[in-house]
Amino acid sequence: MHWIVLLLAGLLEVVWAVGLKYTEGFSKLAPSAVTLSAMAGSVILLGLALRALPLGTAYAVWTGIGTVGTVIWGIMMMNEPAGVARLVCIGMIVLGIAGLKLLSPH
Repeated sequence: MHWIVLLLAGLLEVVWAVGLKYTEGFSKLAPSAVTLSAMAGSVILLGLALRALPLGTAYAVWTGIGTVGTVIWGIMMMNEPAGVARLVCIGMIVLGIAGLKLLSPH
């Protein structure tokens, strides 16, 4: 259950990271409200997951989900480059996340 909470926290991190682009420096109300809500939700869920998961593992997985999700959003929705080297680097992050999950005692 704590891993599912951590996954949701990571997905909310993607929402707020992408949302930052649309707030235009927090000058637009609706995107700013969504971004700030996602930030709060992400941190709250991370805190709940940390009740049972090791800090280093949970934090690395949380930021990894946010990083990979944000990059994928950028490639798919914002026409950011998807070169081979960039995709290999994303793959290494995914492997690192999977490794941390598999090696976690919980």
